[in-house]
Amino acid sequence: MNLTVKKIIISIILFLNFLHSAEVQELPWPKGESFLTFLEKYSIPQKLYFDLEKEDKELCSEIVADKRFYLYTEDNGDFNQVLIPVSDDIQLHIYKESNGQFKFQTLPINYEEYTETIAVPISVSVSHDLQQATGDVTLALQLKSLFKGVVDFRKMQKGDFVALKYKKKSLLGRRLGLPELEAAMVEIRGKKYYRIKNSRDDKYYNEKGKGFTKSYFFKIPLTYKRISSVFTKKRWHPVLKRYRAHLGTDFAAPRGRKIYAAAGGKVEFKGRKGGYGNTIIINHHNGYKTLYAHQNGFKKGLKRGQRVKKGQHIGYVGTTGLSSGPHLHLGLYKNGRAVDPMKVIKRPKTNGLSGKKKATFIANAKKIISNFNDEMKSENRTQATKLNRLTYKSEVKKL
Repeated sequence: MNLTVKKIIISIILFLNFLHSAEVQELPWPKGESFLTFLEKYSIPQKLYFDLEKEDKELCSEIVADKRFYLYTEDNGDFNQVLIPVSDDIQLHIYKESNGQFKFQTLPINYEEYTETIAVPISVSVSHDLQQATGDVTLALQLKSLFKGVVDFRKMQKGDFVALKYKKKSLLGRRLGLPELEAAMVEIRGKKYYRIKNSRDDKYYNEKGKGFTKSYFFKIPLTYKRISSVFTKKRWHPVLKRYRAHLGTDFAAPRGRKIYAAAGGKVEFKGRKGGYGNTIIINHHNGYKTLYAHQNGFKKGLKRGQRVKKGQHIGYVGTTGLSSGPHLHLGLYKNGRAVDPMKVIKRPKTNGLSGKKKATFIANAKKIISNFNDEMKSENRTQATKLNRLTYKSEVKKL
């Protein structure tokens, strides 16, 4: 194992050990606080921030109000170190060395990830029974979204079944992010309906390989010269010997070029946003949000709370904030989680699978269905792991 990686792992372990100490506080990030005001509050030189590389400065702009962070202080109240999550996978770590110098690094989040398969007999309602069984309020929303227009959940009666296979993450015994639904079955009066995710394209199909995931409606929001920086969730850089992340796609384009809304929605934010400079965030009301950063200026008359249509002019390419040249940083978020914009925008329409892909999918689907049937028949059904849950307004949405 690389020596630097070992040091990072040791530092995480040491910090987690600190969590048993009274000096460590788990706190919600204050509304209206920026990374720079946080540094000022704890007498940390702002030069720490201005010396960072562009990608790291942008990560500092990903801090969201009310998200939990971990602050360790000395007995006299002086700052020692802090861990600030900016996504499900990466966190900012600022620490004070013995010589009084402050250091910054990005670290992977040391979470636990596991997969559960459960079967839940309906006694009251899908929403009530799934929450009682799993402790999670969002699984029912995801389930209803998958079967929208096909299953009327209001007609489910006592004795009907729901079976789910999903992945979930936990950090220090608490839920991290939202669960990812990999497969679902709904049984109403003996008739079964299936939706199973294909790992090759992240779309959902029935047990026969027929596609049901609707094509996404996003478009590239400008005419660009080239993609200057791609989305990177979490990557160990072999030359720089550190972890890097870039939670968006950068489109290089001339200053002043028009930017358009990638899809219809409501302007949730318009203004300055740390290293992102002039930024617009659009809420698309389906679990998705788009972020348009480093703009030179906004379209005249555009206001927060205004509804915009797909392709509507919203701003101009610029280099505001901390940027090395004119470009648009496009961020895409699904239920609060950063996703690769190009995978969504470029995702082709798929009505169904064929050939070897279909055969592989059906074989996998049969295994999942068999597991569902076993869970439904068993008197000792698998119990879902219930984690301590912190609900953030930005995470729980109707899909």
